[in-house]
Amino acid sequence: MYIRPNYAEGKFYSSKKEEVIQIIENAIKQEKDKIDYTLINSNIIGGVVPHAGHIYSAPQAIHFFEIVKDSGQEFDVVIIVNPNHHGAGLPASIDEHDYWQSPLGVIQVDKELASYVGLPEDKVSQEFEHSGEVIIPYVQYFMPEGTKILPVSFGAQNRENARALGHALFKACKVLNKKPLFIASSDFNHFASADIGRQLDDYALEALMKYDCAEFEKRVKEKNISICGFGTIMTLFYFAKDMYEHFNIKILRQGHSGEVAQMDQVVDYVSMMFYTER
Repeated sequence: MYIRPNYAEGKFYSSKKEEVIQIIENAIKQEKDKIDYTLINSNIIGGVVPHAGHIYSAPQAIHFFEIVKDSGQEFDVVIIVNPNHHGAGLPASIDEHDYWQSPLGVIQVDKELASYVGLPEDKVSQEFEHSGEVIIPYVQYFMPEGTKILPVSFGAQNRENARALGHALFKACKVLNKKPLFIASSDFNHFASADIGRQLDDYALEALMKYDCAEFEKRVKEKNISICGFGTIMTLFYFAKDMYEHFNIKILRQGHSGEVAQMDQVVDYVSMMFYTER
C-alpha cells in the first residue's frame, strides 16, 4: 500500500489512538447541549471545519461531524479541500498516495474520482501540511468504515480558482454518480485579541451569509483577515451552487484557542454547514 507518511501526528493531534478518541469524545460531551441536532433532517452538502490542534478546535469541529453522523445520510467519499500553508508544490493538486492514515487506521483515497477531476497528482503539496491531515481522525471516528477520501491541496486561493475547482469537483462527482460530503478545511482570524478576531470574522462572514462570494473575498483582503482557507470556503460555496440552485448556510459554532488556554492573541475557529431542506 502506498501510504502518505504523517506530518501532523504528535504535533496537532496525539499519536495514540486512545487519546485521539478521548479528545473527540470529551468535546462531544462538552458541546452536546449546544449542537443543533435539528439539522440531522437536512440534506447535507458539506461544511467548514477547523484544522488546528484537536485540543483547541475539536469543540467546533465535532458540531459538524455529530450532525453528519446522526443524519443517517450516506456518503461514499469525503472531499477535503485544504489550504497550502507552506507554498511548496502545485497551485492545486490531489495527493498521489493511495491511502492516508492516523492512529485510528488507514483510509483509502478515491483514485477513480481523482482521475476524473482533472487536477495533477502531487505529494509535495501535502508532505509538510497539516490542514488536511488533521481532519482525517474525525472522518474515521464519525463516518462508516469504507468511506473514501479525496484530499485536495489548494494553494492559489482566489474566487475564480475556487469557482473552477468547485465546478471540476462537482462535475466529476456527477459523472461518477458519487455521494460526496465536502469539507472546506479552514481556521479563521489568527493572532489578535478574541474581541478583534471575532469582529473581523463576523465582517467577512456577513458577506458569505448573504451568498456574496465576491464581497466575502473583498472583505478578507480589505481587512487582511487571516482566514487561511478562505479559498476552500469559496470552493465549497461554488460546489454547492452547482449542486443546488438554492441552499442554506448555517454557522454551527464559533470559538477560539483562548477558550482552552489563557492567551492574549488567539486563533479563531468556526464550523459551518451547507445544506438544503429534505
